[in-house]
Amino acid sequence: MKPPYKITDKILMLVASISEKIGEINANHLYKPTTELRKKNQIKTIQSSLEIEGNTLTEEQITALLENKRVIAPAKDILEVQNAIKVYDDLKIFDPKKIKDLQLAHSILMKDLVSSAGKFRTTNVGIVKGSQVEHLAPGGSMIKGLMNDLFIYLKNDNDLILIKSCVFHYEFEFIHPFIDGNGRMGRLWQTLILMQQYPVFEYLPVESLIKQNQQEYYNKLSESDKMGQSTPFIEFMLGIILESLKHVLQSQNINLSTKDRIFLCKEKMGDKKFSRKDYLQNFKNISAPTASRDLKWAVDENILIKSGEQRLTEYQFKE
Repeated sequence: MKPPYKITDKILMLVASISEKIGEINANHLYKPTTELRKKNQIKTIQSSLEIEGNTLTEEQITALLENKRVIAPAKDILEVQNAIKVYDDLKIFDPKKIKDLQLAHSILMKDLVSSAGKFRTTNVGIVKGSQVEHLAPGGSMIKGLMNDLFIYLKNDNDLILIKSCVFHYEFEFIHPFIDGNGRMGRLWQTLILMQQYPVFEYLPVESLIKQNQQEYYNKLSESDKMGQSTPFIEFMLGIILESLKHVLQSQNINLSTKDRIFLCKEKMGDKKFSRKDYLQNFKNISAPTASRDLKWAVDENILIKSGEQRLTEYQFKE
């Protein structure tokens, strides 16, 4: 059964704006930032997602753990970060449309933190905030069926992936399939779903914006619960995604280095032969002389093989 939600004018407007921003990012080749920026965004993502769940480690401490340095902090917090680093390092091994991969990711994320890591709960749970039960999750006996239905929706429904990823995130939190770790898993899986169509989401620190709007995040989950449909949560998450993309354009719209451009070109061209004109098509904000300098540098560095002369000059990446 398809999860209940409505496509509102706001959702359509946000989807259009997001598509526009993704187009700009692709045109400017910002979908794969430099190694340093990728590392920084990964740290920010891990820190924000875990801080939402009460983890105390700072970005500096997570950086130290990544560099195998000693960190003084609660053992549980360190373990949460170490597990998250493993998951985010291997994101591409998971297929977001497979339940087994979801369970595998949870088993890595929650290793030695809960005894049932990677296994759906069979007991009943309620989410308590303060002295009140905020959300009474479906009974343990229903989990397997509900998760199967959710993955059927994810695989077969024709809605846009932007909308489906938000619906999945909400429904996952509503079902609460694991004893612990549902929040971080729901956010991780939305990222994975989006990555399948839009590579930029692998490096987008959406989590840090959720952290900045944490109370509204919980409010929209609660509002959707009360309405019996995920519409408010979809609107909220699309707004967060749009802001994240705007941030990428503002902070990363800098001149790529020669090396950055050459290696981005390599990803696109593979082993095909190409001309300077083809190269310029990929980097519309550089001049023809800059393109020539880039290509000469790559030939000198033994990255490219050059053949032909003048207008007939072609280039090919070495294997």
